[in-house]
Amino acid sequence: MIIEGFIWLTDVIDKIEAKHGLTVLEVESVFTGKPLFSRIEKGKIKGEDLYRALGRDYSGRLIAVFFIHKFSREALIITARDMTVNEKRYYAKKT
Repeated sequence: MIIEGFIWLTDVIDKIEAKHGLTVLEVESVFTGKPLFSRIEKGKIKGEDLYRALGRDYSGRLIAVFFIHKFSREALIITARDMTVNEKRYYAKKT
């Protein structure tokens, strides 16, 4: 999957910083490594589906990022958080 940029909504930035303690830089750094992508559900607009990326940020923190992959190859970030125990197991098995 090719991600050429990010779309951030102010409410999303505020939420992930307050609730999950993540910054924009930490979330975007997940995509600079080799994240594992999974399609979560089909989007309301054909071809713009909801995905999850599992990966490490620049400091090694294990993060799950949920985003819509837009036709423009940008990721509209929906939310991001630390991986769950099951996600960590899955990530460890696949990497």
